Parts: sequence; C-alpha cells; structure tokens
Amino acid sequence: MIDFIDISYLAHGNDKQKLVYYILCEHHILNKLNAYKPIVVGTLPIEIDIPNSDVDIICEVSDFNQFHILVKKEFSKFEGFNFQIEESHYVAYFSIDGLPIEIYAENKPSQYQNGYLHMMIEYRLIQLLGADFKVRVINLKQQGHKTEPAFGKLLGLKNPYIDLLELERKTNDELFEMEVFRKQKP
Repeated sequence: MIDFIDISYLAHGNDKQKLVYYILCEHHILNKLNAYKPIVVGTLPIEIDIPNSDVDIICEVSDFNQFHILVKKEFSKFEGFNFQIEESHYVAYFSIDGLPIEIYAENKPSQYQNGYLHMMIEYRLIQLLGADFKVRVINLKQQGHKTEPAFGKLLGLKNPYIDLLELERKTNDELFEMEVFRKQKP
C-alpha cells in the first residue's frame, strides 16, 4: 500500500508523477502549506490522470482569510492565479510550468475530506478490479467524464460522490458480495 501522505512515492512513479514531484519540491509547495497538513490527492497519485488533469492538494484550514493571505503571498506570482473563498471551503488555482495546481481547503482534517477518501477507495477498487478496470476508467475520463462519475458508470452507482464513500467503509469481501463487483472482478 502506498503512503499517500508522503509524496516520495511520486519520485519513483511515472513520468508525470516525477515531474509533479520535482515541481512540488522545487517550489516548496507542500513546505509552504505544511501547517495546514497538505495531501496530494486526486487522479495523479493513483495514475488515472489524463493530460489536462490538475494536481490537487487538500489542506485543513479553520481560518480561510488567514489561509488566503499565505496562499496569495506564496502563489499569486504563478500563472493564472485565482481563488474562491466560500463559507465551507477555499480554493486556489494556478499553474507552474504549464502544470495546473488546485489547492482546496476546508475545516476538516485532510484525511477525512472527500478528496482523500474518494482517492483511497478509487485506488483500492483499481487494485481489486485490475488493470482492465483502470483502463476503462481512464477511457471514460478521456471522453469527458469526471473521475467519480466514471467510477459510478462502471460500477452502476446512482450517486457516485456519496456511493463511493459508502463503498470505502466496506471490506473487500463485502465489496465482492455485491453483484456489480462480481461482474467486474478480474
């Protein structure tokens, strides 16, 4: 099992993962966010990204205005910097060397945020269902599907954003007891 909290796995991954590792380290992105428990999540860590996929970084933040001061100071110099402050979350966008980066923050521990939980169940499903399933997810993403809806389509989930969280709570045996998983099993 990969330790997704420590980004060193990216240094030994595919070419895009190595590039992301280099950019994150070269620009000290996670170090600058360290007080907010950053985690790289999404499609890139689990190798289901497509060429236009961004690098998603989630953070635990209780004061969005204070967080914005830091983010603006550290990242507004990068191309396309933009942000949104909502009541429930904060999002900043920018690009470094053509690589789009999104920082998402909410007042919840990073490992309990949906971005992390979705990535963990998606990774687990790929491990359980095999390379063909992974290719089918990537193909749907290339056709324009977002990640969770792609999983939802393949697994017959009605509301993939919620249903994936329900699947995350199940054991592997419980997953394979479900009819849709018996059809998918390699």
